Amino acid sequence: LNQAKAGGAKIITFDSDTDKSCRSIFINQVVSKDVALVELKQLGEQINYTGDFAILSATANATNQNAWIQFMKDELASNPQYANMKLVTTVYGNDDDTTSFQVAQGLLQSNPNLKGIISPTTVGIAATARYLSTSSYKGKVVLVGLGLPNQMRAYVKDGTVKEFALWDPAKIGEAAVYAGLALVAGTITGAEGDSFAAGDLGTLKVGADNTVIVGPPTEFNAANIDNFNF
Repeated sequence: LNQAKAGGAKIITFDSDTDKSCRSIFINQVVSKDVALVELKQLGEQINYTGDFAILSATANATNQNAWIQFMKDELASNPQYANMKLVTTVYGNDDDTTSFQVAQGLLQSNPNLKGIISPTTVGIAATARYLSTSSYKGKVVLVGLGLPNQMRAYVKDGTVKEFALWDPAKIGEAAVYAGLALVAGTITGAEGDSFAAGDLGTLKVGADNTVIVGPPTEFNAANIDNFNF
């Protein structure tokens, strides 16, 4: 990336960031802390803020996953509301469907007292839901996380999953393209305080660490999931 940057290319990262010295702008789907908080909230409400839970993540070196997980740990340690919830382990499915399915199976077998699982990866949550849906854990172990409505619709409707969250990925791509256009045109440099027109998204502003936040996470459940198609 630095070689491309030195050659005059405009570098925009989106969804998961690189080192900020390597790019001009990072398009972040949501405030990272908000992702952590909505997932903890959804889990807490469903397990009455009591019991053991685990995290099934993507890979150990995924910057976005690790940021969300750290915010979860911070919230668990600082918010009295979560005093009776315990994160017992974090496991990784490598963002592979088969691996995530097997890891979820092993996780539940080795932790019989588990009340819930947070999977902040669309691959992981879908694979875990598929395993839960045909297992004795269905209706007993709560699953929340980040998922695609089209992948999760059947599991919401059959009662395997009550709710989950995500953002609209099309908006992230749209914001990245408009940011690239503005950088190439020279109307912005990517500095904090810059703003640019982003079509249907309106005007987006560059914040701290040269980051643009697209919007808050969306919570999906049986009442609204049919309103989304992605």
